[in-house]
Amino acid sequence: MKTLSCISLPSDPKSRSYLCSLFIGACLFCGVYFIASEFTVKDYKDRSSRWQISVFQNAHSNSIQNTQSSKCKNQCRPSGSEALPEGIVVKTSNLEVQPLWGATLNGEKSSPSKSLLAMAVGIKQKEIVNQIVEKFILSNFVVMLFHYDGVVDEWREFAWSDHAIHVTVVNQTKWWFAKRFLHPDIVAEYNYIFLWDEDLGVENFHPGRYVSIVEDEGLEISQPALDPKKSRVHHQITARVRNSRVHRRTYKHRGSGRCDDQSTAPPCVGWVEMMAPVFSKAAWRCVWHMIQNELIHAWGVDMQLGYCAQGDRTKNVGVVDSEYVVHLALPTLGVLDENELRGEGHDHSSLREKLPKSVALAQSEFHKVDNRSAVRRQSFIEMQIFRSRWANAVKEDKCWIDPYAQPAEDIKQ
Repeated sequence: MKTLSCISLPSDPKSRSYLCSLFIGACLFCGVYFIASEFTVKDYKDRSSRWQISVFQNAHSNSIQNTQSSKCKNQCRPSGSEALPEGIVVKTSNLEVQPLWGATLNGEKSSPSKSLLAMAVGIKQKEIVNQIVEKFILSNFVVMLFHYDGVVDEWREFAWSDHAIHVTVVNQTKWWFAKRFLHPDIVAEYNYIFLWDEDLGVENFHPGRYVSIVEDEGLEISQPALDPKKSRVHHQITARVRNSRVHRRTYKHRGSGRCDDQSTAPPCVGWVEMMAPVFSKAAWRCVWHMIQNELIHAWGVDMQLGYCAQGDRTKNVGVVDSEYVVHLALPTLGVLDENELRGEGHDHSSLREKLPKSVALAQSEFHKVDNRSAVRRQSFIEMQIFRSRWANAVKEDKCWIDPYAQPAEDIKQ
């Protein structure tokens, strides 16, 4: 049986030397290979680790950005302020006067006024207006006067005049002024806006007590009751009820337009007259949007005020009996008497210059100027236009639901 023979090294010295050199070279190559592989693997692991960290960081950053983006999309920013950081945006303003130096820089702030009185006034009623303003000033009201006759300087005899806001445009109504100068964002800091006529007697009226009552009663839209013995009362619901604090409806059992406990619509319930309305700031934001730019007499708006009552108009609209006024029903807009136009007693030369051509008559004809009938006729026209616009708006807005829509059977009857 043959035995396996082992490989033997050549006996030639040169051959042995060659093999030894080859073996040493192979060992060196293997050593270099393994060392290089170790560095390569380590570098790969480092790069892989850095890549994983980078991917995680990018994913985390994208997650934060997506969260922030989603959060930012939910923020309601005023139109035009999108390019600004939110903290610098001031969304509202007020009618508070500020000193030219001192108090603001020192951080000193006076207590802000809680409510606003705005009136359209003429110099002929300055004594009546003075009595009104003095009461409101004592109750920490801001006072804003709209001068429809162009006369401002003659009010400076009153101590409060320099603290009031004066706006003058000739022959405009308080609703024209209110639409342009009482934007809800301007009066947002005032709890109540009193938008009054100038011909009101306030002997039995206290602004502070009135505000306390409407707050306690939850009235979003209100007015002081009228003294029925001294006032011209156009609607029964505005007449004062004796021994009552507030009333929200009236009763009429004779004639047309009867009112009883089942009545749900104005002027039986949920209604105030436009001579002396008082609005909460929430109600005013709604009412302001309802006032039409060119319908300056606002006739017809009174019948829809209940939609702005922030809830049930039968509860949130009312007449305050315990604080009442006298409606003097004095002629104002459209009436220019002879003495006024001639400038007797007052310097009205500036007024005559501002009158429209249709009114700027020769001095010998001044006594004939009386446009009350034209003003009243225009008011009726505007009322018809407003009613038509309301009806069209209701018809066209498919998303709006009328909370006071009459049942079909009632309409048929």
